[in-house]
Amino acid sequence: MMRLALKSWLLLLYFDFIMRFRDFNHLHDIIRNQKIEPVTSGHTPSHAVLCHAIDLACVFYFKQVLCLQCSAATTVLLRQYGCDAQMVIGAQVLPFKSHAWVEVEGVVVNDKPYMLDIYQVMERC
Repeated sequence: MMRLALKSWLLLLYFDFIMRFRDFNHLHDIIRNQKIEPVTSGHTPSHAVLCHAIDLACVFYFKQVLCLQCSAATTVLLRQYGCDAQMVIGAQVLPFKSHAWVEVEGVVVNDKPYMLDIYQVMERC
């Protein structure tokens, strides 16, 4: 678990850098181009274990982690371990709010399960 948490922390740092010094299109391209890695070993962590590693990394990150940063890191980590994850970006009109989360097979894995009831989906990648 410690290795996964460290890998997750480094992904958070990477996407923090991308969000600070590049634009949203670059972040979007990274997520869209991240391929699902084939499972090579018999024992791969479940998406719940991988999401828990991201949660641990968020706790030990040196500043507040934004939902877009967390969702991008979660999507990449899940895809690296063979999960067909999608980062979803949604918005609500009144009051205006936007949010990002991750789904695997249409189920929210890194947030509350009722995100689709609150936010209108703007993008899936």
